[in-house]
Amino acid sequence: MLTFPHDISRLLTPGHPNWPGDAPFRVNPGARIAAGDSVNTGELCTSTHTGTHVDAPWHYDDAGVKLQDVPLEVYVGRCRVLGVTARDGAIQADALDGLPETLAPRLLLRTGQPAHWATFPTDFPALSPAFVREAARRGVRLIGTDCPSVDALTSKDLPGHAACRDAGVFILESLKLEGVPDGEFDLVCLPLPLAEVDGAPARAILLRAGTL
Repeated sequence: MLTFPHDISRLLTPGHPNWPGDAPFRVNPGARIAAGDSVNTGELCTSTHTGTHVDAPWHYDDAGVKLQDVPLEVYVGRCRVLGVTARDGAIQADALDGLPETLAPRLLLRTGQPAHWATFPTDFPALSPAFVREAARRGVRLIGTDCPSVDALTSKDLPGHAACRDAGVFILESLKLEGVPDGEFDLVCLPLPLAEVDGAPARAILLRAGTL
């Protein structure tokens, strides 16, 4: 049974697995009280796509908006958590069969990823363009996944990202949804307020539906 608020953000620890080639996550020590300073501080070094994070459209489209221009309302409000199973390496449109014709504006997909990654996962389900289009047709504006990406690790043409761009759907990746049941909740997802960037780590929590 969940207690609320329920954190669905991945804990950022030293050595947190990152997308291959991205800057590793680390917090370098700064001032230290033990060394005679008045406070403790640290220097944060990371990729904009570390842990639980949002993709701004500019991440996958040079004509897309940067993070500061994404309306914050995209990330706050009613959501549906849905357990899904991949077929042929991707989540297909029929994963939405049996659901209401109109869905909550935010759809979070639980694919079975564990709450903690010891190493970066290399085999995870992508989103088929047909799934993205069908979700958008039902009113979804944000798709979140517990996987590192909506596309396969080795994808170069990024069909999942492209489908989201074309359908006007925003992207939230690397959620921690282990143990979260299917159903409706209220989502609060607050990316770091960074200017002129392609994405940012975010703190995401679930509240009981109707809390907001």
